[in-house]
Amino acid sequence: MAVATMDPESARTPQPQSALTKGGRTLMSASGLSSMMSQQGKHYMCGSMAAFTNIVITFPIQKVLFRQQLHGVRVTEAVRQLQTDGLRNLYRGLLPPLLQKSITVAIMFGLYEDFSRVLLDWAGGSGAPELLTRSFAASLAGTAEALLTPFERVQTLLQDHRHHGRFNNTAHTFRTLLTEYGIRECYRGLVPILLRNGPSNVLFFGLRGPIKEQLPKAKSKAGHLVNDFVCGGVLGAGLGIMFFPINVVKSRAQAQVGGAFKTCSEVLLTVWRERGGSVAMLFRGAHLNYHRSLISWGIINATYELLLKLF
Repeated sequence: MAVATMDPESARTPQPQSALTKGGRTLMSASGLSSMMSQQGKHYMCGSMAAFTNIVITFPIQKVLFRQQLHGVRVTEAVRQLQTDGLRNLYRGLLPPLLQKSITVAIMFGLYEDFSRVLLDWAGGSGAPELLTRSFAASLAGTAEALLTPFERVQTLLQDHRHHGRFNNTAHTFRTLLTEYGIRECYRGLVPILLRNGPSNVLFFGLRGPIKEQLPKAKSKAGHLVNDFVCGGVLGAGLGIMFFPINVVKSRAQAQVGGAFKTCSEVLLTVWRERGGSVAMLFRGAHLNYHRSLISWGIINATYELLLKLF
């Protein structure tokens, strides 16, 4: 399988050629090392900047969606709750996702490139299929992202109006969780995040190349930007629907402070019973999530590709 099929960006990344050989060992020159660091680091930087742009634009939509996932209410009721909270609280909880997404998307793209390069070099003589190697790299990157679960945890608590009187801001929430409950409480909801991140990364990096190849060939910079937006948006929207129930479980689990840690199946069963055993109720908010993901991942993918070209 060609490199471009899994991720067209990898094929565009030039590899450092500056090296010296001495005593059977390859010694890289300072300029070669600097070039390699620059080429590898740009994926982290571009991913971070793309995520930052997306979060600032789509945060209010995400907040409406969160209320629907948590309480199973209609979009009009979720919007009414935000209106009641007031404009002052509209961007309450922005800092955790801004930090978390900027870092996790940087990790997602950067570590995928790094793991792919290392694993492809390692598996070069083993005959392992490139698709399998790159899928494993994507899964590892997704697993690494889960280290930042505390940011999602704090975001959930700050967005839940039931905790407005208890938690003041990001720093106060972190401090309260750590001092009163310990580090384990910060990682409540880790399992559904792991179940979401790994598989979604594999599908995202595995399909964005083939999807882009099916789009009309771009003949201008604007055309490439549109194609990258469509490719990222379609993938993000599809994956958002596919993993929506896992996000519902994650939101419900992380809205709890203290008490026993429940398994994913226990949380899902509780939500299922509360919503009358209705699939439609379980997926309440999925339509808004679809449109938010379409916009969010369209922005992320298009911005990432644009910045890669600029850098």
